[in-house]
Amino acid sequence: MRRVLADILVMAFLVTSLEAAHGPKHPDSDGPQSKTKSVRHTKIRKPYQVGTASWYGRSFHGKPTASGEPYDMFQFTAAHRALPLGTLVKVTNLSNGESVIVRINDRGPTPHSRIIDLSYGAAKMIGMRGAGIERVRLDLVSTEGENVAVLAGSMP
Repeated sequence: MRRVLADILVMAFLVTSLEAAHGPKHPDSDGPQSKTKSVRHTKIRKPYQVGTASWYGRSFHGKPTASGEPYDMFQFTAAHRALPLGTLVKVTNLSNGESVIVRINDRGPTPHSRIIDLSYGAAKMIGMRGAGIERVRLDLVSTEGENVAVLAGSMP
């Protein structure tokens, strides 16, 4: 019985040793003869937009947005000229690295030098102070159709 167990352990050791000698099986390598090291490349996502953001607050609070819902200055929402209503966008303040995810529910901003108008709550979350204008990066999180799929419990 001990002899059989010892033989099994020796065979397992030999198999694992041979697999280790061949190196990792990587699709970019040509096998053990390959002279180049394989490097994992992480895909760096390009931002959707980079530009100036502003915020709007009390004077619009309670008024209807382009989506039809009343504007709530404390919610994490935003106005964008082109993105579909309901799109989720990650907004990163480039001066301090703080970010927030907002839902596009309105159209704007009016000055064409700006790319997004944030609600007061979202602007406060990323540390927009003073004149309320900051340089930001926008990254798409999902579109309206994907939001519905996530809310329904399925993955997009």
